[in-house]
Amino acid sequence: MPCRGIRGATTAEANTRESILEATRQLLALMIRANGVEPDDVASAVFTTTTDLNAEFPALAARQLGWFDVALMCYHELDVPGSLRRCIRILLHWNTQKPARQIVHVYTKKAAGLRPDREQLPPVDWAELEDWIARHLDQTSPPAKRS
Repeated sequence: MPCRGIRGATTAEANTRESILEATRQLLALMIRANGVEPDDVASAVFTTTTDLNAEFPALAARQLGWFDVALMCYHELDVPGSLRRCIRILLHWNTQKPARQIVHVYTKKAAGLRPDREQLPPVDWAELEDWIARHLDQTSPPAKRS
């Protein structure tokens, strides 16, 4: 089965734990829903932040959504002068039969300007998305410790 990359980016309102996790959960939920991603099909995920975001690891948002067995890593982006600030990016490595042209890459909030060619997503109903996330959080719990 081919492994495809799904890219996404968003911005956090502030350098706080809550803001980083909320923005990351929203972005990851949109990426999951737009592509029909199941956690068992995700090989790994890379999370990056601009250097002005360091209050929390954004990968924790994936754990909060039940991704306990997915390999996750966090990094900082290059600090390029003039680049978008408070930006969170995700790269999912997804095992799928979908051809690359059918993959939906998600860019929201201030990060939408990074890829104007990817602005084909319909407007996001943020309240509905938060309801979906809350329902998903209620259904997940950490697995029992392995020995």
